[in-house]
Amino acid sequence: METERFDDAIRRIDAANADDPHTLIVDGEPRPKEITHAAMLSAWVRRLRPDAGEALLLAARAHHIRRWTIPRDAYPSGRRGYLRWRTALQAMHADEVGRVLQEAGYDSDTIARVQQLVRKHNLKRDPEAQTLEDGLCLVFLETQFADLRARYPEAKIADIVQKTWRKMSPAARELALELDLPSDEREALEQALAGDSAPSA
Repeated sequence: METERFDDAIRRIDAANADDPHTLIVDGEPRPKEITHAAMLSAWVRRLRPDAGEALLLAARAHHIRRWTIPRDAYPSGRRGYLRWRTALQAMHADEVGRVLQEAGYDSDTIARVQQLVRKHNLKRDPEAQTLEDGLCLVFLETQFADLRARYPEAKIADIVQKTWRKMSPAARELALELDLPSDEREALEQALAGDSAPSA
C-alpha cells in the first residue's frame, strides 16, 4: 500500500462527505453522519479482517459516499421503490468513488475492485464483500437501532433484526452480542433473535 496515496484518498472521500446535512452526536458534538458512519465502518472492517487490503479499506470509507444526495422519498414507497432506490445509490456510490480514486492516482484495476465492493457484487461468495456487509450491520445496530425502535412496533423491529442477523457472518454475530447497548436495546435485540425460527445464512 502506498500510504501517502491512500491517506490522500481517505481525505478526499471524507471531504466529499463533509457536506452531509444530517448529523450524529459524537462526544457531545454534531458531526456529518456519513463521515461518522464511514469511520465506524472502517474500524469494524479492520477489526473483522486485520489483514484487510487497500481496496477493501477504501470501499469501507466510501461505501455510502454522498448518500444523502439521493433521498429515499425520491422513489415510490414499498419494496419495489426501495430496491430501485438502493440500485440507484449503489451506482452513484460507485461513480463517485471511481472519480475520487482516479483523482488520487489509483489504477483502473483497483478502482474497479473498490466499485465492485461498493456495489456488493457476489456478496455471498466474496469474503471481502461479506466483511463489508458485516461492518455495515454492526454500524446499523450501534447507531440506528434506537431510532427504529422509536418509529416502529415491536413486530417490525423483530423482523428488521432477524433479516439483519441473517446477513451477518458468525464472527460478526459474536461481535454484535458484545456491543455496549443500553439495556432496553439489548433486551429488544435478544427477544427478536429468540423469535427467529428461520434458518441462519
